[in-house]
Amino acid sequence: MITASGLSKSFGIRRLFADVSVQLAAGRRVALVGGNGTGKTTLLEILVGLGEPDEGTVMRPRDTEIGYLPQDLGASGDGTVREQVLAGAGPVARLAEQLADLEGRLASHGEDHDAVLARYGETQATFEQLGGYALESEVGKVLAGLGFAPADAGRPVRELSGGWRMRVALARLLVARPDVLILDEPTNHLDIDSTAWLEQRLVTWPGALLFVSHDRDFIDTVANRIIELADGTATAYVGGFAEFVVAREERLARAEAAATRQAREVARVERFIERFRYKATKARQVQSRVKTLEKLDRIAMPSRSELVARFAFAEPPRSPRVVIELAGATVGYDDDPEPVISEVTLAVERGQTVALVGPNGAGKTTLLRLILGALAPSSGEAHLGTNVKVAAFEQHQADELDETKRAIEVFSDGIDFAKRNARSILGAFGFPGDAADRRVGELSGGERTRLALARTMTEPVNLIVLDEPTNHLDLPSCDVLEDALTAHPGTVLLVTHDRHLIRSVADALIEVRDGKAKWHIGVDESLLVSPPAPSRAERAGDRTGDTRREQRQAGARRRQEAGGLQRRITRLERECATADAEVAALLAQLGDPEIYSRPEEVRALATAHDAAVKRAATLLARWEAAVESLEGPASDGPSP
Repeated sequence: MITASGLSKSFGIRRLFADVSVQLAAGRRVALVGGNGTGKTTLLEILVGLGEPDEGTVMRPRDTEIGYLPQDLGASGDGTVREQVLAGAGPVARLAEQLADLEGRLASHGEDHDAVLARYGETQATFEQLGGYALESEVGKVLAGLGFAPADAGRPVRELSGGWRMRVALARLLVARPDVLILDEPTNHLDIDSTAWLEQRLVTWPGALLFVSHDRDFIDTVANRIIELADGTATAYVGGFAEFVVAREERLARAEAAATRQAREVARVERFIERFRYKATKARQVQSRVKTLEKLDRIAMPSRSELVARFAFAEPPRSPRVVIELAGATVGYDDDPEPVISEVTLAVERGQTVALVGPNGAGKTTLLRLILGALAPSSGEAHLGTNVKVAAFEQHQADELDETKRAIEVFSDGIDFAKRNARSILGAFGFPGDAADRRVGELSGGERTRLALARTMTEPVNLIVLDEPTNHLDLPSCDVLEDALTAHPGTVLLVTHDRHLIRSVADALIEVRDGKAKWHIGVDESLLVSPPAPSRAERAGDRTGDTRREQRQAGARRRQEAGGLQRRITRLERECATADAEVAALLAQLGDPEIYSRPEEVRALATAHDAAVKRAATLLARWEAAVESLEGPASDGPSP
C-alpha cells in the first residue's frame, strides 16, 4: 500500500538517517523503535506526506486512505466527542447527515414531499448497505474501550484536556478504518485497561499498521515486524519484540565479529607495509597491499546505543517500618457529594515498590493526594510514618523546567551531593560529558522527562512518588528508569501504564476501581492483561452505579484540568517576568547616548528589542488565555 525506498533526511550538518526503505502492506503490523532523536517521527511524517525526504521516493497509491495520529495534536475542531468520531466514518457519516436533513424536510410536509421521500429511501438503502446502522454501536464500543464514560460522548471536544483529545483522534481513526494506520506513541495517554483494549483491536487490524511505542508488551502483542532506526540506518526484523531482541543481539554479534576479523587483517597488512615500505624487492607487493586497503569497504563496529547506567544512590534517612498506613479511609471533594474512594485499609512498608493500577478517573491521583496529606479523609485515618520525606514526579513536571538553565544546573539545584559527583549521577541518567551542559530549551521531550526524573530520584528522601514517568521516554530511557527504581534504597509509589515496568520493579499492586482500593501482594497478571469482567449488577445495567462512577470521573477530570492550567499559568508567569526583564535591559542599553556612535550596534539592539517586545506580548496573551480558561466556564466542564 505504501512503498518507500532510499529515504534520507538531514537537519543542517546532522544526518538523521540514510537509505531507509519501508514497505507497508495489508496485514503487516510494524513497530518502529529507536532512541530519542533518531528520526522516528520525521520518518512517519515523510511516509504520511507531511514532510519531504532529501533523497528517495515514497509511493502512495491514489486510492489508499492513510490515517495518522501524531504525538501532538493541533487545535481541536468544533463539535462533540461523538460527532468528531462519527466524522471519521467518511461516506457513512455524510450519509447519516443527509438522512437527518431529509428527515427534517419530511417532517415539514413541503410541496416536494414525494420527491424527498423517494430520495430518503435511496439514501437509507445505501446507508444500510454500508453498515450505517451499526456505526453508532461501533462508536460507542470504541469510546468505551478508550475509557470514555457514556455521558462524555455529548461533551464539546474543545473542553477536553490534551490527553483526552488525543483519545478522540484515536477513536476517530479506529472507526474510519483507513487502509494504512500510522500511530506515534498511541499509548502515552492511555491507562492499562485502555491499552489492553487497544492491543486486541489492533491485533486484528485488516489493513497496514505502523506505530512508534516504548511499551514492550504493546509491541510484543501487536507487531509482527520491527524496524529499528539506529546509527542513521534502518534494520528490519520479523516477529514481535522478544524475537527482535534475540535477532538484534545475533546481528550485532555477527557484525562485531566481522569488524574484529577485518581489523585484525587490516593490522596485519599495515604491519607488512610498514616493514617492507623501503625495500625495493618488496615494492610491488607493498603497492598492491596499499591499493587493497584504499579500496577496502571498512566494516564499522556497530554501536550499542542503549544507556548503560550504574546507580549509587545515597542512603536516605531511615523511615519507620510502616511508611504509609490507611485505616478505613474515605476521601472525596467538596464539589462532589459522593466519595471518590471509600473505606481503604492498607499499609506500605519500608523499601517496597508499589504500583497503583486502574482506569483513568477511578481515583488513583486522589489516593496519592490522600496518602501525601494534600487531602484529609472524611472518615477513617491516613498517616505517613514519622521522619518520612517525600519527592514527587508529576506528568507535566518536565514542561516546567527552566529552559534557560543547563541540565547540570537544574539537576543539582538545592541538592547536597556531599561526597557524590553530580555529573557522574546525571551521566547515569543519560547525560554524560558535555550533554550535562546543554540548555533545557535544547532538549527533546524525552530528554526533559529523563532530567526531571533524575532530579526527583536523586533527592535525599525515603519515599518517591512517580506519576506516569515513562511518557515520552524511548526504550533505552525506560531501561534506565527500571534500573534506577531497582537500585533505589527507599520506598516507591508508582502510577504507570507500562506493564513491563510494573512487572520488573513492583512488589505489590493497589487496584483502584469502582470507588475501592484493593491491595494485591505481588503482581497479579490478570490486572495487567485485560479489564476485569463486569459484575452481575453492571451486566444488568445498574444505572445508579454507572451514574455515580461517571460523576466521580467527571469530577476527577475537572480537577486534573484545573491543576494543569494552574501549572501552565505559573510557568507562563515566570516566562513573562523573564521576557519583561529582557525588554527592560535592552531598553536601558538603547537609552545610553554613547551607543549611538556605533550605528550597527544600535540596529542590532533595536531588532533584538522589537523581538523581545513581541515575545513578551505573546507570552502575556497566553497567560491571559490560560487565566480566562481557569476562571471561565470551560473549567467547569469535563476535562478528561
